[in-house]
Amino acid sequence: MTGGMARAQTSEVSPGGAIGLGNRGWSASDPNRTTPANELEFSARVGAASDYIYRGTTLSDHGRAAGAAVEARFGALYAGTTVATVKLPTQPLAEFTYAAGIRPTIATIDFDFGVTYFAYPGERLPGETGGINYWEAVFRGDRKIGEQVRVAAGYAYSPNVSNTGAWSQYVAAGVGYDVPGRLLPPNLGVSFTTAAGYSWFGNQALALGGFPLPAYLNWQAGVTFTHKAFNLDLRYYDTNLSKENCFIFTGDPNARPGGRVDPVTNPAGLISNWCGATFVAKAWFAF
Repeated sequence: MTGGMARAQTSEVSPGGAIGLGNRGWSASDPNRTTPANELEFSARVGAASDYIYRGTTLSDHGRAAGAAVEARFGALYAGTTVATVKLPTQPLAEFTYAAGIRPTIATIDFDFGVTYFAYPGERLPGETGGINYWEAVFRGDRKIGEQVRVAAGYAYSPNVSNTGAWSQYVAAGVGYDVPGRLLPPNLGVSFTTAAGYSWFGNQALALGGFPLPAYLNWQAGVTFTHKAFNLDLRYYDTNLSKENCFIFTGDPNARPGGRVDPVTNPAGLISNWCGATFVAKAWFAF
C-alpha cells in the first residue's frame, strides 16, 4: 500500500502562498479565493517537482514527478480532477483524483467541505486487495490575521485507506506569512509557510496481517515565490517514522534488510528511506 490521506487535501504543491496541510495531487484551487455566486469559473495548473512528497513520504521513489489539474467553481461549489506521475509498489500508470465539495465563508473563516476519490489505473501488481483506489472525506478552515499572517487547520477521514481495510484519520495545522508587496519588486510575491500533521489508523485486512498501520507525525516548511502565472516552491519535509515503520507503511519494493526485527509487523527487519528528511523544489504555472 502507499499509505495515504488527504487535504485537508488537494495538493502538496499548494496555490502560491497557500498553506499545504498534507495535500495530495496538483490542485487547481485556492481556498482563499472567492467566486461570484452567479459565475462559472475555471482554473488550471501544470508543473513538475524534484520529488512527489505526501505527508512526509515519497510517492515517486524520490524521483522527479509531473502533474496537472483543472477545477470548475460556481459560487461556493467546486469540482475538479488532477493527474500526477507516481512510482508505487502496485506500479500504476499514474494517480488520478476526483474531488467535489463546497467552500463557504462563515464569519472570517474560509471553509472547505469535500470528498476526494483517488484512482490508480493500470496497476500491474494489485496485491492481495486488488488495488489501492480509495475515497476520503475532508474538512479545512483558513483564516487571515491582519494583512500578512494566515492560519489553517484540517481533518480528513477514510474508511478504507489505500484499500487496505484500515480506516485512517489525519489532523493538521499550519501558518503562513506573506512578505509585504512594498518590500518586493513589482509582480513578485513571496510567502513563507509551515505545517504539521498527525496520522493514525485502524487494523488492515487479515490478508495484509490484520495489524494497525503505524501512527506518525509529519512536518514541512518552505518558501513560495510567485511571479504572475509562474510559481516556485522550495520546501523541507520530514516524519518521525523509523526506517522499519517506513517499510511497513509504504511497502517500499526496494526496502533492504538490516533493521530491527518484529515477528508480527516486520519479520525480515526491512528498512526504507521513503519517509526521511527531504528537500523538494517544485515549479508550476497556474491559470
